[in-house]
Amino acid sequence: MSPRPGSPTRRPGASAAPHPPGAAAVRRAHRLLEKAFGPLDPPRRLDPLEELILTVLSQNTSDVNRDRAYASLMDRFSSWEEVVEADPGDVAEAIRPGGLANTKAPRIQAILRAIEEREGRLDLGFLHRMSDEEVRDHLMGLPGVGPKTAACVLAFSLERPALPVDTHVLRVARRLGYVGSKTGADAAHEAMAHLVPAEIRVSMHVGLIRLGRAVCKPGRPRCEECPLQGLCPTAPFVLSGAWRAGSERRRSG
Repeated sequence: MSPRPGSPTRRPGASAAPHPPGAAAVRRAHRLLEKAFGPLDPPRRLDPLEELILTVLSQNTSDVNRDRAYASLMDRFSSWEEVVEADPGDVAEAIRPGGLANTKAPRIQAILRAIEEREGRLDLGFLHRMSDEEVRDHLMGLPGVGPKTAACVLAFSLERPALPVDTHVLRVARRLGYVGSKTGADAAHEAMAHLVPAEIRVSMHVGLIRLGRAVCKPGRPRCEECPLQGLCPTAPFVLSGAWRAGSERRRSG
């Protein structure tokens, strides 16, 4: 496939064009992702508190290791109250399969303590009755909870139109010109919410993650295999060899 006529061009590492693609182009990308990867279904639905802790466990690890850590935590402790009262070392040992256990264990306990102090019990079921903005503000008032974690609870537990931006989504969004090349994850959440139509935000998240893991990898992306090649301003540089040349110049500089 050749680049779409009129696609903006930019050198690797440069800021994205000041005018990101419109909703029609985003919908087209969504259709192409669905054609390439099949149904872009979200993960299984969990209780809001379960989803919150699962998202904390997902940081800097694979889905498989995240799920192992969560299952181990549930096997080790019979309730969230037990997790709060446990020695941090015991919690860390339980979630060891997910990596960064010594960091995640006290973070999980701090989140649970804050919920218990604010609500009087360890339950987030009331989030279902709140607006998206209220849910986001409430969750981000908890220790260590940022936009991505809040968006995961909104999208996967509450079934709201949210698009969590993880490392894969951010990388792909930058290369597609959806956000600027130096846009951080926090700002990208707001930008993607404006750019992506509400009804496809969750499935677009799933599609961009799959693309980032399989094709648009760190380093040199596999543009020759990409279903979005004709929509991407980065692809011409990669396919022409300019991406590699630029990388080599930066390494030798």
